[in-house]
Amino acid sequence: MAGPALLVVAHGSRDPRHAATVHALVRAAGALRPGVRVETAFLDFDVPSVPAALAALAADGVRDVVALPLLLNRAFHAKADLPAALRQAPPALRVRRADVLGPSPLLLRAVERRLYEAGLTPADRPATGIVLAGAGSSDPEANAVFAETARELRRTGWCAVRPAFASASLPRTEDAVRALRAEGVRRVAVAPYVIAPGRLPDRIAAGAAGADVLAGVLGPAPELARLLLHRYDEARAPRPLAAAV
Repeated sequence: MAGPALLVVAHGSRDPRHAATVHALVRAAGALRPGVRVETAFLDFDVPSVPAALAALAADGVRDVVALPLLLNRAFHAKADLPAALRQAPPALRVRRADVLGPSPLLLRAVERRLYEAGLTPADRPATGIVLAGAGSSDPEANAVFAETARELRRTGWCAVRPAFASASLPRTEDAVRALRAEGVRRVAVAPYVIAPGRLPDRIAAGAAGADVLAGVLGPAPELARLLLHRYDEARAPRPLAAAV
């Protein structure tokens, strides 16, 4: 096996579409790195759990694992839930934790891929406003990063980009759509900044009723598959020694 095993840790959902989408993304990443063992675990709702997946890897003789959170920002799940789960790893395992996926230019490219698949073209950018709709968080750091992501998307040439949230924070998707209409934006598109279907993405879709275009969730976009491996490589790279004082 070339390098440590990769354990992709998703949030999990009661909605079966969530796990199916996560598995499709993980398979896409694994196909790009056939020498690496790639497994999936979930923080809640779905199986295997993180402790169970780690125990299974150890039982198979794996000794080195990179745990990669399939999360777009550093909110509660990345700061609390995942570290708690990883503390239950068998002693024989060396577990390194990769960073969350965002922010990254690859995520912006995946967002634009979904917008183009929904019918837009690069030529539509100057006349199209985007509502970048995330799940939402009560974590100020996560919300600040999300707002900066919206600004970065705006810099790619769309006439306006407004962040919106399905929960925890405001504005809601429908409010952001109305705000762009009030500004005179000719065409409004909603781009879900979420990885897999579920309750919150459904709420985003419902709020997009007044928009002209609704893009799909990020799902197994090629850009996300590459980003998983990028975070994996970052985590397994040797750490530079601290400079002597």
